[in-house]
Formats: sequence, structure tokens, C-alpha cells
Amino acid sequence: MLGRIHKQRFTVLLFLSSLFISLFYIWSLPNFVNFLVNFDLMMISTIPLSLSVLIDKVSLSFSSLICFISGCVFMFSRLYMKDDVFFWRFTWLLLLFVLSMNILVFSGSLLLLLVGWDGLGVTSFALIIYYESSASLRAGFMTLLINRIGDVIIMSAMVFLVFQGSTLLIKGNMYMLLLFCLGGLTKSAQYPFSAWLPAAMAAPTPVSALVHSSTLVTAGVYILIRGLNTINISSEIIITLLFCGAMTSLVGGLCAVYENDIKKIIAYSTLSQLGVMMFSLGLDLPLLALLHLYTHAMFKAMLFLVAGYMLMMSYGVQDIRLLGSMMKNSPFLLVFLNTSALCLMGVPYLSAYFSKHAILGNMMMTHINIFSMFVMVVATILSGVYMLRMLKNLNWSTQVIMLTNFPFMKVSMYMPLILLFIGAVYFGWMMDKMDPVFITYMFLPSYSWWTMNSLMFLGVLSGVLIYKSKGINSLSNMFYMVPLWSLSTRVGNFMVHKSKSVEVGWIEPYTYMSSFSLFLMTLNMKCMWPSTSFNYMMYSIGFLMMMYCVTY
Repeated sequence: MLGRIHKQRFTVLLFLSSLFISLFYIWSLPNFVNFLVNFDLMMISTIPLSLSVLIDKVSLSFSSLICFISGCVFMFSRLYMKDDVFFWRFTWLLLLFVLSMNILVFSGSLLLLLVGWDGLGVTSFALIIYYESSASLRAGFMTLLINRIGDVIIMSAMVFLVFQGSTLLIKGNMYMLLLFCLGGLTKSAQYPFSAWLPAAMAAPTPVSALVHSSTLVTAGVYILIRGLNTINISSEIIITLLFCGAMTSLVGGLCAVYENDIKKIIAYSTLSQLGVMMFSLGLDLPLLALLHLYTHAMFKAMLFLVAGYMLMMSYGVQDIRLLGSMMKNSPFLLVFLNTSALCLMGVPYLSAYFSKHAILGNMMMTHINIFSMFVMVVATILSGVYMLRMLKNLNWSTQVIMLTNFPFMKVSMYMPLILLFIGAVYFGWMMDKMDPVFITYMFLPSYSWWTMNSLMFLGVLSGVLIYKSKGINSLSNMFYMVPLWSLSTRVGNFMVHKSKSVEVGWIEPYTYMSSFSLFLMTLNMKCMWPSTSFNYMMYSIGFLMMMYCVTY
């Protein structure tokens, strides 16, 4: 017994952390407890640089959820990665990944936010390239490149905090919120920065379960929720969030309809639900976005763990056309798969019903542009289409390959799925009961509820009636966003080479002038400077150009 606990010591640590933070959260709800713990590091002129820890009901509830889901994923990874030679290296990387997300959640200053933000970027890159292959390396570098764009944007927010005379996030202004919005779009894989999320499927399944549920992709949504709770939103940011959220949800739904890889279908469904969260932020409903983030994390982690068990049973086969009739081999596993799929569609009285329907119902009561509303309605229908298509292939199609029910599928191995199943069914109802703020968004006219249920039924019906869907090239590469971001390495290498030539040119006149020789006049390439055949005209022009740049 002690040996088993020793092997699962990180799992026990995460579950105990989740329990402790949950109890603190429940105690803080009626007392309205908010703490801001500040650690001053140094003073630069009159500006204090400090590390601030913000403890309130949002950070406590989110951190408790992260630790709970991470504990379930660690329990699953003990089985999934048991034959890996570097198992403990993988486990420590995964723990650093979870720790970085918790640092970001509790950050109250920009410095601590950057520690968690960059920690997520570095550890996610190390986990994505964990499998030593060229595909994993390409996916890791694409993820790193797109996330570095968000890092630069977030770091530039320091300028506006310096103008405020503080590094505390609660003293931000509208310009800082705009930068946080742009940075959050990259980290949360919003359109047009969505190409890295399906590419991150090259990572092991436990990493995908954490990335797509409660850690990396939710970081951008979380900092925007923080910003919208303290700063009034402008019309420009509203338009940006509505457009990007609606387009992300639509692109994710369309790509999932024509995809056959089960892990990529789940990745595109994550993209679709992230669009719903960002759309809720565009409606100025940050608490509903937070509730949908919580409910989505529960059922999406369960969906990925089910996919991981399916990969072990099928020896790594991911094509849903080859995984038919799984119910004959593991009907208990199909219960969890069907429940998570129904949660994603927003079936009444499951957890996502309390968040997704409230977001779409409030959409119908607000005055927003008709384009975003129409795109969101289509994306809602598509969520039912691709989920029913996946369930139809896994439950009712003919068996193509032989699935194996290994002896490791014992009752204890279903424990993380059972815990996530309880959360996926009851978490939305439980949050409504615990925090009365969420209940205020549930009182909507009857026509909005009937409309949302009709859209869900239309999506389910369309998914059942679709018999065969041929792949479309533009959808398989996300409307050519994947090859576009893949070209960025060539552009980057070209720019690095040219910038190096320019930088060296200030020291060596020959190197600088040789890069512009085709535009000015022919230069004798055999004559190195200094030499007897010194070209006075060329170097005179170069000297004058240098003096002009220095002077002006």
C-alpha cells in the first residue's frame, strides 16, 4: 500500500492541495475575503518592482480546479507512461507545467505574471517535443513561435504600468487591457493564431489533457477575465473579442467535422469552446466565461483520458473509422465518452448546460452585430455535428481492427475517470449553488432557451444524418493557417541573416557595402579592406550613409 502511494506521491500532493484550496475557497465565499500580498524587490527611481500574490475567490477556485484535474492526469500518466525510460523526467516537467499555471493564477503584479507566463511557454515546449521526432520538433517550434508573439505583447504592457508608477495589475488602464487582449489571443489559440493548438497534439496524451483543459490555452482567457473585472472595456476590444471568438469557434467546428483523427477532433472541439469563452468576454460577461472555463475543463480532461485509454487498447490507432464497435470491448469506457460528448454539446442539466446556454441566451438579448451572432449560431450547430459523427463511428460502425482489453483495465484505473465524471455532471450545478453571482445570468426569457435547445437538436440531427464526409484540403490545414505559420521559419532565417549583415556592416565597411553592391555599383569582391586597391567612392558613400543615420 505504501509502495503504491510512493509511486503516486505527486498525485496525492495535488489532490491534497486541491482539497485545502477548496476548503479555503468555501470559507472565503460568505466572508468576501480578498488578499493582496506584496513583496517589494527593489526601487527603480520612483517605481517599485514587486511580486504580488492575489488571493480571492477567482484565483482560489481556479487553482483548486487545476490541482484536481492535474491529480487525475498524473494518476492516468502513471499507467500511460509506465514503460517510458525517462518517466520521472516527464513527471517533473509536467509538475513544473502545473506549477507555472498556478503562479500565473495567483499573480497580482506584472513581474509574477511574466514568471508564470514564460514558465508555461518553456515547459510546454519541452513537453511537446518530448517524443524525439521531426513532427514533434516542428509542432514545438510552431507553438513556441506563436506564443513568443504573445510574450512580447505582454512584456510591452510594462510601459503603461511604468506610467502609472506601479507594477500592480489592478492599476492598469485601457491600453494595458488592449495589450492583454492581444496577448491572450495568442496564448488561447484564437483566430488567426490557432495553428499551434492542433500541432500540440504531438505531445503525450497526459500533456494534451492538461493543455486543453485547465492550463495553457486557458491562460489567455484567465488574464482577460482578470482585466475585465477591474477595467472598463472599450468598444474596440468588444469588437475584437466578438469577431475572434466567433471565427475561432466556427473554424474549430468546421475542421472537426472533416477530421478523422480522434485527438485532432478533440483539439478542434477545444478550439470551438475557447471561441465561446472569448465570445462571452466580448459580451462583457467575464463570470460566465469563467464558469464555462471550469465546466469545459472537467469534461475535456475526461474526454482526453478516454482517448488515451482507447489508444492503449488499439495499439496507437487514432483514426475513428478504424475504432468502430468499442462498446463490445469496453462498455464502461463508452459511458464516460458519451457523457463528455453530451456535456460538450450542452445537453440540459449537465455541467456545460449552465454556462454555454447562458452565454448564448445572453447573446440573443444583447445588441451586437449580426455577423458575430450568425457565426456563433452556426458554430453551435457544428458542435453537435462533429460530436455525433465521432460517437456514431465509435459506437455503431462495424469493427475494423481488433481491440484489446488489457489486464491493466482494473477498477482502480477508472478512478480518474470517475472523479472527472462527477465533476462533468455536477460541477455547473454546484457552482450555481455555491456562488449566487452565477445564478443571476440564468434568468432568461423562455424563447432564448427554446432557441438554444433547438440549435442543439438541429446539430445532433445533422450529425446523425451525415453518412460520409470527404476531407477538404483547406479545412485539414485550418484554412491554410498551418502552412502560413510554417513559412515563418524561412522568413525568420532570412531576416536574421540580413540583420546580421547590417550589424556587422557598422564595424566592417566591406561587409556592409557588399550587401548593397547590386543597388549602388559593382564592387571588386577580391579586394578586402584595407588593401592597395581601395575603392574610395564606395566607402565614401557608405561613410556618408552611416553619418546620416547617426545624426538623424
